[in-house]
Amino acid sequence: MPRRFDHIDLRVRNLEEVRAFYDTFLPALGFAHDAQIEGWIQYDAIGEDGTLRDFFGVTESPGHVANENRIAFWADTDAEVDRLAAVAVSVGARNVEGPGFEVPGYYAVFFEDASGNRFEICHRTN
Repeated sequence: MPRRFDHIDLRVRNLEEVRAFYDTFLPALGFAHDAQIEGWIQYDAIGEDGTLRDFFGVTESPGHVANENRIAFWADTDAEVDRLAAVAVSVGARNVEGPGFEVPGYYAVFFEDASGNRFEICHRTN
C-alpha cells in the first residue's frame, strides 16, 4: 500500500511550553529519532531498512489559535491506547476524555496539548 502522508508540521504558541510533552509523547508513538532542528521539535520514524519513513514536527507560531481539527493515531490494541493515554497524561495532556469505547469496536482517548491542539489515539476492531 502506498504511503498516505509524509509528515505533520504542527504549530504551537510557545515551543518551550510544549517541549516536555512532545519529547516524551512522540517517541512513545514510534517517532523515535530526534532530528534536532533549530526552532523545531521534530521526531522521525525510521524504517527497518534505516530510511526515514515519516516525521512529526512542531514549531512556534506565537499567534497560533487552536481549532477543531484533530490528529488521530492508530493503536494496535486497546492496551496500546491505554499505554499511550497514560504517557500523554503523564506529560501534561489537557481535556482528556477516555480511554473508553466511543461505540462498540472503537476504543479511544481524546486530549489536547498545552496550545489546544487536539489529538486522539484509537483502536478499531470493526
